[in-house]
Amino acid sequence: MKYLEDFPLGERRKLGTTSLSEADVVRFATEFDPQPFHLDAGAAAASIYGGLIASGWHTCALTMRVLVDGFLADSASMGSPGIDELRWLKPVRPGDTLTVYGTVVEVQLSKSKPDRGFLHNLTEVENQAGDVVMSMRGKTMIKRRDPAHGVATPEAAAP
Repeated sequence: MKYLEDFPLGERRKLGTTSLSEADVVRFATEFDPQPFHLDAGAAAASIYGGLIASGWHTCALTMRVLVDGFLADSASMGSPGIDELRWLKPVRPGDTLTVYGTVVEVQLSKSKPDRGFLHNLTEVENQAGDVVMSMRGKTMIKRRDPAHGVATPEAAAP
């Protein structure tokens, strides 16, 4: 189990990979985002995308699964107060393999509850070509191992 103290500031970790097929793209879109460029190869070919693309929300759902498997399931996570920024930077296409990376950009102790703190994370999703297709900034609330001791900060690490 990893606690707040176990996530060094600036650490970038590969959290895992996932892939999606054309059937996956269409199935998700049919239920949650039924726009023509997600549902119909012919309509998608005539769109600005030049072919079928996954819903951004599908990319988010796939990313969430990787986050749980590669980060949250082995941490003392207490949930999240939300996402600050979400960007869909490039289309995700059937057959893509996505790799999810997480970077700790800030560690913040709770001001009112000493048993926890917040990891401010940058999540980046890359396709098999290494292109960042989605980025997300958010916070994860995580239990502290020892609330009596502080967490390393950039100032504390400076010589």
